[in-house]
Amino acid sequence: MHLMCLVQRTKYNDTALGMCVPWRIYSDHLPAPRCTKYGVRDTYDVMSRHSQKIIHSVGIPIATSGDVRGRYVRHVRDHGTNCVMKIAIIGGGAAGLMAAAAAREESDTVEIFLIEKNDSLGKKVIISGGGRCNLTTGVENTRQVLTNYPRGSKFLSKAMYAFPPKSVRVWFEDHGVKVKTEKDMRVFPCSNDGRDVVRVFEKLFQQTGIKVLFNANVIGITKRDNGFAIKLKASKNALTVDRVILTTGGQAYRNTGSTGDGYAFAQSLGHKITDLAPGLSALQTKESWPARVAGLSFPTARFSLAGDPKITCQGPFIFTHKGISGPAVFALSSLLAFHQLTPERPVAVKIDLFDGVNQDVLLKRIQFNASKYTKKSLCNVLAMLVPKTLVECMLDDLSLEADAQIAAVSKKDLMRCAAWLKAVPLNISSRVAGDEFVTAGGVDLAEINPSTMESKICPGLFLAGEILDIDGFTGGFNLQSAWCTGRLAGKSAVDV
Repeated sequence: MHLMCLVQRTKYNDTALGMCVPWRIYSDHLPAPRCTKYGVRDTYDVMSRHSQKIIHSVGIPIATSGDVRGRYVRHVRDHGTNCVMKIAIIGGGAAGLMAAAAAREESDTVEIFLIEKNDSLGKKVIISGGGRCNLTTGVENTRQVLTNYPRGSKFLSKAMYAFPPKSVRVWFEDHGVKVKTEKDMRVFPCSNDGRDVVRVFEKLFQQTGIKVLFNANVIGITKRDNGFAIKLKASKNALTVDRVILTTGGQAYRNTGSTGDGYAFAQSLGHKITDLAPGLSALQTKESWPARVAGLSFPTARFSLAGDPKITCQGPFIFTHKGISGPAVFALSSLLAFHQLTPERPVAVKIDLFDGVNQDVLLKRIQFNASKYTKKSLCNVLAMLVPKTLVECMLDDLSLEADAQIAAVSKKDLMRCAAWLKAVPLNISSRVAGDEFVTAGGVDLAEINPSTMESKICPGLFLAGEILDIDGFTGGFNLQSAWCTGRLAGKSAVDV
């Protein structure tokens, strides 16, 4: 049987080594010899593609490119007395990437496996912010940052203070990604390319010997007395580790691999999953007129529930063919995450297009224009305040004649127009399916230690990111929570 030896020298060591895990882009740099519970490992052989037999192997197919794709690794063990900790991080999204980096910062000897079901890392990170990666917020006050989480803010406090947005920005700058803060306080790479954010981790993992398993589907996790056994779909043998960090995300953006697998793993290890709902989604209205102004946007407006003025949010939005979308609408959808939205029982909302302007002041503006342009039509006078297409929708809704001469329009009707612009009535009948950015709900936070991210139910299990019952508004807050919880989990998994 033909065997080929995988041998490399790195800037960290001069030892010939190979790997016992799937490799892809990280096969150029290999870690120094490490001891395991089986003793020091110093030799790994990679079997030929043509060989069907696995000799003393962990049985994991290597996800590499080139001439070793699909081969298997032979793990030669020299039994000794010392051992090194092994940590498996399941999920290569934002939380998993930062957890791996933090664990390596904490220890250069711990053996780290990052298990990813896709063929590349950080797919959701790359597409966030329209592909630009809104990696955090420019808001400096941590207490203010925490107000942007409708669920989980209290639990998140310790992780957030330990690794706040400013520290996240500095971390990426220190790792070669220059960032910028835009007027709306969203933070992006100066390159406007989310791939640069992920490349930071790819380079880091390559340099520090973190073992990344690509195309690796976890089908089960079993707790054992001395750790965990992770069963992979393509492997006969389980991967045994001392600690597990679950960072599988929620079930939004399913095309990126976030299919909710982690919930089942957490449940199998004794955890409760709260009710789940889509968050940060566009909303569909019972009214059809928004389609007439689809594409019309406003830089700011205030949304509130007709029956509950306490539920309110402010920001940019846009009318769509189905209803409304944009940052303010996403925030509203998060606040309504667990409301039942149906055409039969829609939720009534009001949109204030002139937030900060008193209705009486708005009426005086309309009256001033009416007195100045007495020969113009009602529609044209109102179009001095908002686009004409929206005015036409408003007048239809109020049953007013668009062509009526402004001088003939009563004060009462002008007051109705001002009131409409201050509280545009819409009925939300549903969420736009498949449009959500995050999942509301997740692993019950009462079962997690907020100081370490370790499970209170299953010692040695840590959880971070969207799998937890934490979700934030748009503006970099969800990635921020992923970075800070992932970092805390990674550091704690080594130290606890």
